[in-house]
Amino acid sequence: MRKNVLVIGGTGKTGKRVVEVLNQRGHNVRIGSRSQNPAFDWDSQETWSSALEGMDAVYITYQPDLAVPGALEAIEGLTKEAIRQKVKKLVLLSGKGEREAELSEQVVINSGLDYTIVRASWFNQNFSESFFLEPIQQGFVALPKANAQVPYVDANDIAAVAAEALTNDEHNGEIYELTGPRFLTFAEIMKEIAQATGREIAFTPIALPAYTKMLREQGVPEDYVWLIDYLFTEVLDNPNNQVITEDVEKVLGRKPIDFSDYVKETAATGVWSQTVTI
Repeated sequence: MRKNVLVIGGTGKTGKRVVEVLNQRGHNVRIGSRSQNPAFDWDSQETWSSALEGMDAVYITYQPDLAVPGALEAIEGLTKEAIRQKVKKLVLLSGKGEREAELSEQVVINSGLDYTIVRASWFNQNFSESFFLEPIQQGFVALPKANAQVPYVDANDIAAVAAEALTNDEHNGEIYELTGPRFLTFAEIMKEIAQATGREIAFTPIALPAYTKMLREQGVPEDYVWLIDYLFTEVLDNPNNQVITEDVEKVLGRKPIDFSDYVKETAATGVWSQTVTI
């Protein structure tokens, strides 16, 4: 049955992939972003009503993260508006091991609407579509928490699970925790990328205060510096994240994408070999 689905953050790492999957399955997709008509802007609550109008389900991603101040209030407001617009289902992308994100989860869970919570570990695509990309291109990566072992999950797996949740009632009321199939440290990741690209990529452990100082010196906005500090302090090596789950396979009926497969596919695009001017 064809559904009308609003994908908030429909141009982001997971959102654009959710849009692609839903379009392939013949659903009516509305991209929630400031550049669309109707527009959706988290900072302009007056845009929410038009974006939600006529929608059966909504995929919710909050930028930059559910942990930041103001996120909880935004999710509360959006959920109330979704109820007013008679939306039937909410699928929330949440952070695995983020206590603040769980407060937003409770808003969705207690809304009275059908829901699915999708908790994700750190993404593979952080190394090709986010703040780790430029250092890799430069061939010199300095990061804190060098020994943290993370079961990175692929954004394509997240999108596939979200699309299933948005269109299939059997996922109502579920909380899925998505991970990749194995743990990786930053050094292991850089070694794999270097081998796949035939480049030298130096990795140097760095203390977190020195890393955030470097970000500020590079002109990174303070709210993003705060978020990165939070993610490295509270999330990266959180014991709750030192677990590999089978939820991707439970929902999709297949194993999650391995980091090595992601690296091979991404290396073929040439994104890691582009020259960057420092």
